[in-house]
Amino acid sequence: MRGSASIEAPAASAPAWNAAAAAGYLDKRQAWWMGWQPAQREGGTACVSCHTALSYALSRPALRRVLGESAPSPVERAMLDSITQRVSHWTEFQPFYTDAKDGAPKSAESRGTEAVLNALILANYDSERGKLSDTTRAAFAVAWSLQLKSGEKKGAWDWLNFHNAPWEANGSDYWGATLAAVAIGMAPGNYISEPAIQDNLKLLRQYLKGSYQAQSIFNRTVLLWASARFPGLLTAEQQTALIGVLYNLQQGDGGWSLASMGTWTRRDGTQVEARSDGYATGLAVFALERADIPSAQPQIKRGLEWLAQNQDRTEGLWRAYSLNKQRDLSTDIGRFMSDAATAYAVMALAQAH
Repeated sequence: MRGSASIEAPAASAPAWNAAAAAGYLDKRQAWWMGWQPAQREGGTACVSCHTALSYALSRPALRRVLGESAPSPVERAMLDSITQRVSHWTEFQPFYTDAKDGAPKSAESRGTEAVLNALILANYDSERGKLSDTTRAAFAVAWSLQLKSGEKKGAWDWLNFHNAPWEANGSDYWGATLAAVAIGMAPGNYISEPAIQDNLKLLRQYLKGSYQAQSIFNRTVLLWASARFPGLLTAEQQTALIGVLYNLQQGDGGWSLASMGTWTRRDGTQVEARSDGYATGLAVFALERADIPSAQPQIKRGLEWLAQNQDRTEGLWRAYSLNKQRDLSTDIGRFMSDAATAYAVMALAQAH
């Protein structure tokens, strides 16, 4: 059962924060997303959004462990049922976006994106059980079938590009490939060693390594996370250099700003928000933790303290800001970045708990 009090961590490296409030916020937002008309898809399923649904799926199991909950929440089960249905009816259901309605090449982009996200979410849940399910194995099989085998993006996937940074824009195909690497690394049963996928892994590794120098710090940070369980993605020198860059980007208040992790320009002409935000801070701290940087490290400790101090105690959320246009953070669409911020803040704090 959830408590109403803040989770009091046993050490200074894991400061107090309100896990129950965070769970309440994330459950509410995912329930809203799945019921929102624009997110509806055939068969009673819902689009797996990068900002809300994916972030929820990655973070909610971590919250459950902190709260001592014995089973997935009803919202989690509804999400997993939707994904399972789409995997099971992959050839029958239409892509999230189609060439006919949204213009070419949206069908291919949508298929590639969904295939990777389905495999990642299902692998994350299977990692709790310690066994790869038949549905997750089927999701991986679909993803491998869509992996690009030629061209400059050989080894990656077609990825949705609506010119919405940082997840659906130029360069987001690399981010998608890092998520595929995360999925493979977390899949239980030593899936990463299965002979049948070694050629696919080789292509993925070559793509991630070969395109590394051209990537934003944002994409490189997700690769740092992926490299924790997927060997050969970063050299020791690259990892050391990247960790040093992240340390240097930490702001005076202990947080990180997404604006500093890439070159972003808002299409409405407003200035990208430079203050520390929950998404960049949560991502940076979590990736560093996954790279075996101890919580006592000053940069990690200060990042965790920033997260604990900047949770909205009323709503349970952490705030982050659109890279694409200035938005009202109190609206449902304006909360998309805060959905991701809350999820990654939770992941970083739960890792230290």
